[in-house]
Amino acid sequence: MPVASDADALEGVATASAETADALPINELFCSLQGEGRLAGTPSVFVRTSGCNLRCWFCDSYHTSWEPTGDWYAIEDLLDAVAGYDADHVVLTGGEPLVHDASADLLDRLADRGYHTTVETNGTIVPDAPIDLASVSPKLASSTPTPDRDPKGEGEWARRHENRRLDVDALAALVERYETQLKFVVTGPEDMSEIEALLERVRAAADDPVPDDSVLLMPEGRTRDRLDETRPVVADLALEHGYRYTPRLHVTLWNDAPGT
Repeated sequence: MPVASDADALEGVATASAETADALPINELFCSLQGEGRLAGTPSVFVRTSGCNLRCWFCDSYHTSWEPTGDWYAIEDLLDAVAGYDADHVVLTGGEPLVHDASADLLDRLADRGYHTTVETNGTIVPDAPIDLASVSPKLASSTPTPDRDPKGEGEWARRHENRRLDVDALAALVERYETQLKFVVTGPEDMSEIEALLERVRAAADDPVPDDSVLLMPEGRTRDRLDETRPVVADLALEHGYRYTPRLHVTLWNDAPGT
């Protein structure tokens, strides 16, 4: 179930009078093109919550995890903001949006209004909510903020992140409950053995199949320069292993600009 009571997830998030059971801490809300996964290129409204139960060293939304910032907005106000854009696809992302109980309420209301929803999640929490596409990004060992890769240089999150980053039962439940894509952030060829082993475990645990075309390899990189380094490597890995390659279209188009 959601771990909205996890103090680590919400540490640093601004508190406002709108903080109630039917509100969410929002880092940003904007309309852009979906940059990743099978719906890449689709005009989408992004609702980005603040707070995360993990701390990937390469997080491309630093201000929702390492230094979470945001203000609390009532669900009704968020629905009005979404309706102000000419797009029928909504991406609920973060941080980790499912740490918040109110995310389920927002997804219920979006479904009632006929929106197609994608939820970007790290796969450690199974919600009770309607989702059209669960975009699940299990975190590999290469994501752990070891002392030499800790953005804050404090070394406090390595153990917590490593202990929390994978939950095979939760991954299996997401596969069974939703249309799911498993999207792995790949830093290099050394990640593939862990991906293959994890897929074997999830396939054994889930009653529903996990076909290879639901497995997406995505190059790590928050900037165009970094993607120039990782893109060809990961494309070759996708060809070699028979999985899908997914771009980071928003980075290619707009580099690391916010609101994209």
